[in-house]
Amino acid sequence: MTVSQARAALPEIIERVLAGEEVTLTRHGRPVAVVVNPDILRVRRAGETLAVAANVREVLDEARRSPLRDQPTLTKDRAEALVAEVRAARSDRQRSATWTPSTPTC
Repeated sequence: MTVSQARAALPEIIERVLAGEEVTLTRHGRPVAVVVNPDILRVRRAGETLAVAANVREVLDEARRSPLRDQPTLTKDRAEALVAEVRAARSDRQRSATWTPSTPTC
């Protein structure tokens, strides 16, 4: 469905989404948006998060079974670089979380 068609058919799109359908909107033949039920989106995101958590658990379990090395494998410079990366990522997240659009999106 094109964006122009969607403007004229918003009530129909909402009914289709409530019925469980996902509606893809296109502009010039290219997908630009998907209208999806928020509950379905939450379930998908939760599933992705659970998959990541399972992977982290596997990595931690493997690490617990492995003996510690005699010598550190992380240099002081590399540790400082990693800390700087984490701080930069947190700073970026905080900036993006406080961003507000200058024009209404409704």
